[in-house]
Amino acid sequence: MATKIPVTVITGFLGSGKTSLIRHLLQNNQGRRIAVLVNEFGELGIDGELLKSCQICPEDSQDGSNIFELTNGCLCCTVQEEFYPTMQELLKRRDRIDAIIIETSGLALPKPLIKAFRWQEIRTGATVDAVITVVDCAAVAAGTFASNPEAVAAQRQADDSLEHETPLQELFEDQLACADLVVLNKTDLVDAETKAQVEELVKQELPRVVKIVESDRGQLDPSILLGFQAAVEDNLDSRPSHHDTEEDHDHDDEITSTHVILDRAFDPEKLQQQLQQIVNQQEIYRIKGFVAVPNKPMRLVMQGVGNRFDKFYDRPWQPEEAKQTRLVFIGRDLKSAEIESQLVAL
Repeated sequence: MATKIPVTVITGFLGSGKTSLIRHLLQNNQGRRIAVLVNEFGELGIDGELLKSCQICPEDSQDGSNIFELTNGCLCCTVQEEFYPTMQELLKRRDRIDAIIIETSGLALPKPLIKAFRWQEIRTGATVDAVITVVDCAAVAAGTFASNPEAVAAQRQADDSLEHETPLQELFEDQLACADLVVLNKTDLVDAETKAQVEELVKQELPRVVKIVESDRGQLDPSILLGFQAAVEDNLDSRPSHHDTEEDHDHDDEITSTHVILDRAFDPEKLQQQLQQIVNQQEIYRIKGFVAVPNKPMRLVMQGVGNRFDKFYDRPWQPEEAKQTRLVFIGRDLKSAEIESQLVAL
């Protein structure tokens, strides 16, 4: 019987740096033929396009790409409808694939996805090699979706009604609880003392002894991320979840995504200032997208987590593509019309 394809699940909260980690892995694949399945929260497929721009796809892939996009926003809820048929197609190409990477949405639980690898139609051809959880060190240090025992204790003393953690914090904890490896990312944004505090906080959320490695914007040797042979689907009992006793889990229906597509270019600094104003006006967790810049032949990638923004040029605009500015916003109870009107007026 043919060897099962090892599958690495990359999980982590919104903006933690999953796509950057995978881009680096693909660009340093050491000859491995890697297929990538991207699950995004938002219809524009920004992360999938970023990965395709690596330009390292195998020559024998049917459409010139081994990047598969699912834009339903929650792979953990739509495993049968979205994930299963894609995996079936990948398994038909087993002789041309050495490994599969699955990047989950920042709002997806990893455990329901892994359970799908117990299905007979999948388990005969693939196994979950490891779950890699990416943590944004700077965001956790700022108290974003991380357990802070002292802060929680203070809140409960002030308000007796605070008996439960938020669904978002539960999601953060579930992503950690399922990990075989934790990547502490963006450590360059904090000092040594803060980094040590974040690492200790993360350790408190881990139910097992799990190695934590530091990363400067996803720059890790692929050998650290691949080859665990953990067969995760066979030992899920050691990975507790807040939702283990539920048939389904509830989502915060107010968390939505919206996108803006504009046929115009922007000055990057002025656009960033406007986006920061929008973040201060609305509860926005993540901004990502492509920006057309005046007199620049390159496409600008802009990504925001809270008030922190990163931007870089990833590739030249192609002759056949429109030089549009396309941005996706993910947050709670977004006011889409206000976002678009403020950008149009810039």
